[in-house]
Amino acid sequence: MTAIISGLLLLWPLVMRRGIKEIDTLAAVQLINYQDALVLDVRDDSEYATGHLPNSKHIPSEKIEERWVELQKYKDKPILVIYPGGIRSNHASLVLRKNGFPQVINLMGGIDAWKRAGLPMVKR
Repeated sequence: MTAIISGLLLLWPLVMRRGIKEIDTLAAVQLINYQDALVLDVRDDSEYATGHLPNSKHIPSEKIEERWVELQKYKDKPILVIYPGGIRSNHASLVLRKNGFPQVINLMGGIDAWKRAGLPMVKR
C-alpha cells in the first residue's frame, strides 16, 4: 500500500500539468525577444515586489479566475507564466487554457531559475 501511495505521489505533478509546456530560461529569453511573449507573473504581491522580469504583467494566481479577461488582447501571443514553484503556475496556466489561450508556457524552475541564470530583474 505504501509503495502504491508513493508511486501516485511521484506521478501527481505529471498528471497535474495536463499538457502545459515548460521551457528553460534560454528558450524563455528567445520567446520574449523573438516572439514578443507576454510575461505573466502569478506570484503573490510580496513576492512580486522583491523583483520581477522587466515588462511583466502581474496577476496573482489566486486572482487569475477573476482577472484573466485583462489578458484578452494577448490571446494570440505566447504567454510565459512565472511562478515561485509548486502548482500555482499550473492553476493559472490551466485557467488560461480553459479560456481559450492556446500558447501558455511555464518557466521551468520558476523565478528561481531566472535568478540563477543571472537574467535581468527589476523592482518597482
